[in-house]
Amino acid sequence: MTRVDLHLHLLPGIDDGAPDEATALEHAARMASDGVHAATVTPHVGSPYFDVEISEIHDRCADLQRALDRADIALRLEPGGEVYPGAAADLSAVDLDVIAHGPAGARWVLAEVPFAGVDDAFAVGLAEIRARGFGIVIAHPERATGLLTDGGLARLRPALEDGAVLQVNACSLMGRQGPEAQKAARRLVRSRLAYIIASDGHPGTRGHTLAEAESAAIAAGASAAQVVQLTQANPRFLLRHGLPRVDAPLPLRADGLRRARDAARRLRPGVRGCAG
Repeated sequence: MTRVDLHLHLLPGIDDGAPDEATALEHAARMASDGVHAATVTPHVGSPYFDVEISEIHDRCADLQRALDRADIALRLEPGGEVYPGAAADLSAVDLDVIAHGPAGARWVLAEVPFAGVDDAFAVGLAEIRARGFGIVIAHPERATGLLTDGGLARLRPALEDGAVLQVNACSLMGRQGPEAQKAARRLVRSRLAYIIASDGHPGTRGHTLAEAESAAIAAGASAAQVVQLTQANPRFLLRHGLPRVDAPLPLRADGLRRARDAARRLRPGVRGCAG
């Protein structure tokens, strides 16, 4: 099983990620060398700072994949996007489906937490996404000001109860986003509220890979088995099986639970081997 990165600004020349193809390929080669062989490309969607056309993401992803293949870089990409907090109400179900992942009935999108803090507007945006039939992975909640000190985590709990999961940034765990973000990231990992770790890599300015988070996660209190879940098993599960909605029919939710248990059972032998 290889590492899977579900938050990555690798597409060249589209937002504040890789400025050009050469930089993207250099970063992708570093990822593959570090054992990251699958990733979603997640340009900013709906941001006032970047004019990203949703309709172009699939073609841009395919172009980059062909360049990776020509360069013999062992990295498989899936098109996606990171939804800006204030944009959800303006995105249709068709728009969201372009950047969503997972099978029918369990598709999900990556939603960017507001850096100024988790507020009522963010909760409304998440509700808009759910109303269009999608589950939610909340990107880097630890970077929201006041997550631990101003009730931000409590304001996220209704979304978690509705089936959303949390994605912590590698760079936050490593202390590169400041002490408040690092403390919150460590708390989310240690309490097992974090479901996945992703790099949120920005080639050219933020050049770490997902692999570099593992020692930081262990320093935060995660076990070796939990690190494998956060960087390999859980992100792979999200791509293959998605996030069944809490209000989905009971057979669908039961089937999702069965698949999760099966994945956990398959993981155990590999974890013992790593630990031994």
